[in-house]
Amino acid sequence: MGSTKNQTASQINHCQLVLIASVSACTTSKLKSALEDGGVASLIIMADEANEGTFAEVCNEWVEIAQSNDVAALIVADTQITGRSEADGIFVETGMEDLDAALASFSPQKIVGCGGLKDRHRALQAGDKQPDFVFFGRLKGDIKAMPHKKNLALAEWWSNLIETPCIVMGGNEIDSVIECAASGAEFVALNKAIFEHEDGPKKAVQLANKLLEENAPEFEEAK
Repeated sequence: MGSTKNQTASQINHCQLVLIASVSACTTSKLKSALEDGGVASLIIMADEANEGTFAEVCNEWVEIAQSNDVAALIVADTQITGRSEADGIFVETGMEDLDAALASFSPQKIVGCGGLKDRHRALQAGDKQPDFVFFGRLKGDIKAMPHKKNLALAEWWSNLIETPCIVMGGNEIDSVIECAASGAEFVALNKAIFEHEDGPKKAVQLANKLLEENAPEFEEAK
């Protein structure tokens, strides 16, 4: 799902970094800083409290920035903006009917990811529909330093059972990536840990990737 500036996804055989950027909490300058040095697989863009017009304008700009840095850009929930912005995909977390609609509209031409999966039953329901990835946690779930234990448990169970890649939501501290990677998840998502880091987003991405390189277990085969 996406690639880094310096390595294609197929060349990386450990957990990779995904960024979540909300219109209300991120700025274009922060996003550029986070992406300019590579090491990010994908970007998930969420409206948060922005109105549709503002969200559309921001998505147009941020999708272009992401793609120019070899980062796949996904839009949360909005099918029209996903199409108009020429984003690489859409992220759905509002139930199976919306997932069905997104798959019908965009798959296989674009990436379709699914979240809102609070237990194994719903995760398997989603998996049966064959999205490109599933997401464990809430997009705004990084309210604590470390990731939620339930999300880690779901990611570990899933990664040992299902081939579809999973993303697990990290905490608001950079070193939360270590626990997330240990779950076996293919991707770890960060938001506040990157965009609110005291040394800036670029340094935060560098630190996150250094921790992943040093601590993430290698997959048996590159994913």
